[in-house]
Amino acid sequence: MVFSSLTFLFAYLPITLLLYFMAPLKWRNLVLLIVSLFFYGWGEPVYILIMFLSILIDYTHGLLVEKYRSDDRKARWFVGQSVVFNLLLLGFFKYWDFLAANLSLLPGVRVPQLGVPLPIGISFFTFQTMSYTIDVYRQDAPVQRNIIHFGTFVTMFPQLIAGPIVQYKTVAAELDHRVNTCEDFAQGAGRFCVGLAKKVLLANAVGALWDTQLAAGQSGALTAAGGWIGLAAFGFQIYFDFSGYSDMAIGLGRMLGFRFNENFDYPYLSASVTEFWRRWHMSLTSWFREYLYIPLGGNRRGKAKTLRNILVVWLCTGFWHGASWNFILWGLYFALWLILEKYVLRGALAKTPSFFKHGYTLAVVFVGWGLFAMEDLGICMRYLVVCFGGGALWSAGDGYLLRSYAVTFLVLILASTNMGRRSWRRLPERARRCLMPVLMALGLFVCTAYLVDGSYNPFLYFRF
Repeated sequence: MVFSSLTFLFAYLPITLLLYFMAPLKWRNLVLLIVSLFFYGWGEPVYILIMFLSILIDYTHGLLVEKYRSDDRKARWFVGQSVVFNLLLLGFFKYWDFLAANLSLLPGVRVPQLGVPLPIGISFFTFQTMSYTIDVYRQDAPVQRNIIHFGTFVTMFPQLIAGPIVQYKTVAAELDHRVNTCEDFAQGAGRFCVGLAKKVLLANAVGALWDTQLAAGQSGALTAAGGWIGLAAFGFQIYFDFSGYSDMAIGLGRMLGFRFNENFDYPYLSASVTEFWRRWHMSLTSWFREYLYIPLGGNRRGKAKTLRNILVVWLCTGFWHGASWNFILWGLYFALWLILEKYVLRGALAKTPSFFKHGYTLAVVFVGWGLFAMEDLGICMRYLVVCFGGGALWSAGDGYLLRSYAVTFLVLILASTNMGRRSWRRLPERARRCLMPVLMALGLFVCTAYLVDGSYNPFLYFRF
């Protein structure tokens, strides 16, 4: 079940909110746990068992870490057990077939591929539960003794299947006690509608263009201009798709009394690749920084180890996104650019005009999106070669596409800046209060019309 579906909007969500707010305060976590398990089990009910196992393992290991806090060796042992369990769970379901296929290429080695379906959101909830025991050990978060509260944290449907990655320490207090106000609910509902519009009206609108250009690349009809049009289309699609989902998750959390951290900060305004990754999928970036980069030593142990740490983190970042060589290459690609900016390009970028820095950043990022989008490396390399002049430069079809999508691209460009937010904040408070419900109703009506009329409604991050 996806947020941008009629089933969610007009059946699941109203019933969930009704049950949640009818329940006494002390029962709301239990209600949220039950409806979240139903939400997760909508597509694959059997995988609820994995969720129960993950909850049980990390809940008990958090208690064991707290119990043996005075014996650091034992406490570290239980943290290690929790981390290994989560990595094995993720590795079996997400990476077994990839490793089996590649190991079987070695002479005399035959490892069977199991073809086990990937549980939705496993990359997100394993990272959340894994960080819990680490934070309890570090005393960055209190141990949770109520298994219902802990289960609610793990399964909470707003962020369960696609983030943002919520660390337990950021919601620990709200799990035990939260206040639901009409103002929070209204602001959360508004944020949800903004995210829904970004997903349905913007991401879906440009996604079909990427599919068209990808097909052109496979048929040999692609030109350099068409290739860049396709990369721009995918870049905007994945941004409005994922940031729209994050907005919906943050809005739903606010409606239920939780305040999740932001996940995007207008990344396409960045003037460097380094800045881009401070603004894009911030919950994942901060997770790897806090639980991998810094424990490896960060940048405190000399240049050689800093280079190693950057490569390790980005290799893991790429592999986290998917069991395919293109994701590994994508991670190493950005590691290279971050290293170049840190040690080679820093001085030159500081003296470069802003418009050039923005253009350079977008070019690097959009090429990276090509690596990200095309799992077949042969198709990917042929596509990118055409983009850089390895074929015809222009065709009449490219002009037609630009004319057809000119307004769409203009809207996408403007919506990817903070212009709308700044304009909204300049309005008087009274005007905003009057306009908000009107805009919400209008947005919901238009989105519903699109969902009823159209069949193109993918969500890119479900596969991660």
